[in-house]
Amino acid sequence: MKIVTIVGARPQIIKAAAISRAVAKNPSIKEVIVHTGQHYDHNMSEVFFSELGIPKPDINLNVGSGSHGKQTAIMIEKIEQVLVDHAPNAVLVYGDTNSTLATAIAAAKIHVPIVHVEAGLRSFNKKMPEEINRIMCDHASTLLFSPTSTGLMNLVNEGFNTDNWEKTDVDHPKVYHCGDVMYDNSIYFSQLSDQKSSLIKQLGVEENEFILSTVHRNDNTDNLENLSSIFHSFIEIGNKFKIPIILPLHPRTSKMMDKLLSDQLKEEIQKSEYIRIIPPASFLDIIALEKNCRMVITDSGGVQKEAYFFKKPCVILRPQTEWVEIVETGSAVITDANKNKICNAVSEFFSEKELNFPPVFGDGKAAEFIVNEIVNELN
Repeated sequence: MKIVTIVGARPQIIKAAAISRAVAKNPSIKEVIVHTGQHYDHNMSEVFFSELGIPKPDINLNVGSGSHGKQTAIMIEKIEQVLVDHAPNAVLVYGDTNSTLATAIAAAKIHVPIVHVEAGLRSFNKKMPEEINRIMCDHASTLLFSPTSTGLMNLVNEGFNTDNWEKTDVDHPKVYHCGDVMYDNSIYFSQLSDQKSSLIKQLGVEENEFILSTVHRNDNTDNLENLSSIFHSFIEIGNKFKIPIILPLHPRTSKMMDKLLSDQLKEEIQKSEYIRIIPPASFLDIIALEKNCRMVITDSGGVQKEAYFFKKPCVILRPQTEWVEIVETGSAVITDANKNKICNAVSEFFSEKELNFPPVFGDGKAAEFIVNEIVNELN
């Protein structure tokens, strides 16, 4: 059996690593990994793959950046050719990138079954390109694997049938609540991080004595009001609680800080003894930061979940989240980029006696379940 896995960015390659580990245990499957080149990432060096033990992509389409329409159109053309050349039993995609959408369109048109990992997630905000991508992909897929029960119910509410006893195909798709492959990864890579990451020691910080923050979404980075509000909140939090805020700075964020922030605010950030801006961190270093921090402040979907995996409270710098479970447990608070809400949420978490982290993301064996179902249903 042959499957083609399509990824478009470094986080998707990390997600794909969980499936690749499960595939490696099953000699009946051959996997061809295709990187569209949607996002160029200078951190994706030889060290990245060797350090994490991740298979390198077999094919790189080198699509590069561009407008949504141009980028997606080029990917559709190139992905279609890959699928024609390799004639796989199925094509596997992750999440909600333009690479995911392009694959769904290309594969559906030539009748290659689509397996969507991270299906059913919804922000209910169609102004987000990711929301359009994930909805379109779900409704073209044959096997849909949702990491959460909420995701599964979203699919049911959109007309998917959980009791499909017919032959599985695009007109009779199967939906699953299987757990999260990134929880699988966090368990696996946590041990590697302990062995290989020295960042905590380099920074000279102690466990539970710093806050980790990541800021990269363009709703925040490209908006003067939002970006200013976030950094004003960091200054206030640092001064109030006398705690370092470690900020691995995304290149986009750095560029927009220089472009948008006032000279006065930039000077305050530079002079702050609590805001510690560091270069972009490797995946193992990010895990080390997540495991050792007091709490997380982020606009990243992935980092929200990882905070939960490592039982850390999280302040979400977005107006909504796809991971509603972490908010429902009380371990995360949505603040958007509102300075008062951010500061109040941090204060609440500092005063909170005990938080609850029930196992809503599965048992750490989602990838094995997904691979077994692909073989059972599409072989």
